[in-house]
Amino acid sequence: MKENVIDVLMYLFENYMDDDAGEGHDQESLKSELLGAGFPSVEIEKAFEWLEGLAAVQDMPACPESRTKSLRVYTGEEIEKLNVTCRGFLQFLEQVGVLDHLSRELVIDRVMALESDEIDLEQLKWVILLVLFNHPGQEAAYAWMEELVFDEKMGTRH
Repeated sequence: MKENVIDVLMYLFENYMDDDAGEGHDQESLKSELLGAGFPSVEIEKAFEWLEGLAAVQDMPACPESRTKSLRVYTGEEIEKLNVTCRGFLQFLEQVGVLDHLSRELVIDRVMALESDEIDLEQLKWVILLVLFNHPGQEAAYAWMEELVFDEKMGTRH
């Protein structure tokens, strides 16, 4: 099985995000554990770079909230990576208030930072979950998304 960055990120999220943001786990011990779990070192390094990139873009100042609805126009590269189902899902999440325009842009930025040629809906949901988890003030949206991801993972549909 070919492991990729998303697999490493999912593993980290499932195993460490509830440990008070990885308290007691330094990057080197996490890398050792990931190697022991069978992840390639190249993918581990890319996953840590991805997380550092997430932290960097979230430190950027936010632009003022717009009260008007807008339509997101995707670039050719974004369209290639995010199929119509993924783009529709992002629009749905924005319409129901799970994502605002800033968190949507963070999600798209983090998707584009992945080296995969195309992201499927399941992978997109994990990226959204990681962005919301690391985005202050998005606790309700994160809880909604977490329930969606983990209910589907367990096979429960409402």
